Amino acid sequence: MLENHPRLKELRYTLFRIFRNPSAIIGVILLLFFISVAVFAPYIAPPKYPNRPYMMPRAGYTITPKPPDEKNIFGTTEGQYDIFYGVVWGTRTAFRVGLSVIISAVIIGVFLGTVAGYFGGKVDEIIMRCVDVVFAIPFLVLAMAIVVSLGRGLDVIIIAIAAVAWRTYPRVIRSAILSVREQDFVQAAKSMGVSDFRIMIRHIIPNSIYPVMVIAFMEAGSVVLTAAFMSFLGLGAPKGYADWGQMVALARNYIVGPPDDPLKFWYCIIVPGGAIVLFVLAWSLIGDALRDAFDPKIRRK
Repeated sequence: MLENHPRLKELRYTLFRIFRNPSAIIGVILLLFFISVAVFAPYIAPPKYPNRPYMMPRAGYTITPKPPDEKNIFGTTEGQYDIFYGVVWGTRTAFRVGLSVIISAVIIGVFLGTVAGYFGGKVDEIIMRCVDVVFAIPFLVLAMAIVVSLGRGLDVIIIAIAAVAWRTYPRVIRSAILSVREQDFVQAAKSMGVSDFRIMIRHIIPNSIYPVMVIAFMEAGSVVLTAAFMSFLGLGAPKGYADWGQMVALARNYIVGPPDDPLKFWYCIIVPGGAIVLFVLAWSLIGDALRDAFDPKIRRK
């Protein structure tokens, strides 16, 4: 019976371990919320400029932000950009950055780590020494250097972070492959004349990918946070683009209000900053739950 298939039973047990964790449920709810906002963004906040939906509409041109009202429910930031619109469409920007970087980094890292772990010898030595060189340079310093050399822009930030973020994955998957490649089913496939490429795709990677999945989920939020920081520094999208990091940058002169009312402009920083925090938290909670579910030391406890 299909329902008694070992892989299906293992999948059910894994899902049980994940969703019995309250933090995982919170993370999934938060992530589903952000996914819903991103999917239905055109209906939640209809674009004022159909050909440029990511450009935030303006309620005027004065510098001082305005508090929430009936027209702008989250208020406006410096330059009278609509905060509600920016947060809604910024969700799409966050997913674009996070998924683009993580997918690219995982593909590069898994490929290099698999080749290094499977073949070993000089191939392993060359690849891992290259990884060590990339690790020797601080993450942000290297990413910012790439952005400065290629020019500012959101796409450049994605390329720069992906060009650095892959370095974690070769080490992780290589350590798993070193044990998997000695298993009987791999040796049997080799003795039957199965090609190395087929063995890596069908046997090695599927049995070594779980630690990579955990790290990918946990780093998805960190990637968005890094991109937001770089946008805050002015290295990201053009002014007025729906990007949470840039929205925080527009609020930096109003973090503290006048002496008689220091929280006067709270909405400028709390709303986009809160979106970043909750987005990062969602990915981190799911990543923690996946780590606990796949950890062989506590999996069957």
